[in-house]
Amino acid sequence: MRIVVLALEGVFDTGLTVTLDAFSTANALSARLFGGTPRFNLTVVGVRRRVRTGQGLTVPVNPITPSLRPDWVIVPALKAVTPATLLSALNRPDVHEAKSHLLKWNAKGAQIGAACIGTFLLAETGLLDHREATTTWSLAPFFRQRYPHVQLDESRMLVPTGIGATAGAAMGHLDLALWLIRQASPELAGTVSRYLLADIRSSQAPYIIPNHLAQADPLILRFERWSREHLREGFSLQEAAKALATSARTLQRRCDAVLGKSPLAYFQDLRVEHAQSLLRGSGNDIEAIAAEVGYADGATLRALLRQRLGRGVREIRTELQ
Repeated sequence: MRIVVLALEGVFDTGLTVTLDAFSTANALSARLFGGTPRFNLTVVGVRRRVRTGQGLTVPVNPITPSLRPDWVIVPALKAVTPATLLSALNRPDVHEAKSHLLKWNAKGAQIGAACIGTFLLAETGLLDHREATTTWSLAPFFRQRYPHVQLDESRMLVPTGIGATAGAAMGHLDLALWLIRQASPELAGTVSRYLLADIRSSQAPYIIPNHLAQADPLILRFERWSREHLREGFSLQEAAKALATSARTLQRRCDAVLGKSPLAYFQDLRVEHAQSLLRGSGNDIEAIAAEVGYADGATLRALLRQRLGRGVREIRTELQ
């Protein structure tokens, strides 16, 4: 498999290095344990002769030539943590040039993988329009606003599509690399995971901070504050809208536009977050915690935790100790 890693100025150090380390480990293990030749022909390229990482380290890159015909192109994240810094990066000349190369490679049959902020660069090409995708959960509201035609689900860690795959925040680079290794050999991917002490994660949901997402919109922030004060009560869209001096339809539309979910779903996110906090910080049993977050019995809360986080109460308590 011929893989091109497209490194741009200000590339996220961890994202780039974990990608390279995963594939170099896979090549070494493939030759040593499975008696084969390296499975991945890896090339790091840049649109400029010199590329520095977000931490200021110089990355040796190869020039992009017409003869370069990758099977896969990986777009690591740029180091940007706010919409303002990301928007500035997306408007850079080298980023526009990179978009052009991505479109050309895709037209020639290459698949494209992107993780974290790299998904924004891929979305800028239009190749994700009308396709499912994920991105870093922390900037999902900005992604949803900027690319309304992308079917975004930031709760997922990795989403394969017809043009490649997208992965979630930061360490999603490792999930993407391991997924690609698995396409060549599930056994090799499992061995690499064990060598790197890396578990494949199917969801970003356990890492999402609801309050962070609420900061993206004044109405959603007010709704979040109201919700936290009423977690023990049954949810009413009409009562929430009335308390916020807006209409139920407006609140519904704003939640969908900013969060990609209904007001009730976000309200349940807050319940799950608070339940996790109580599991960590109190010795209360599940029935008491269920009552604290507005459920009549522990069975309902157990089901919600399993649905949202993919783990049961015992697993959550063990992880948080």
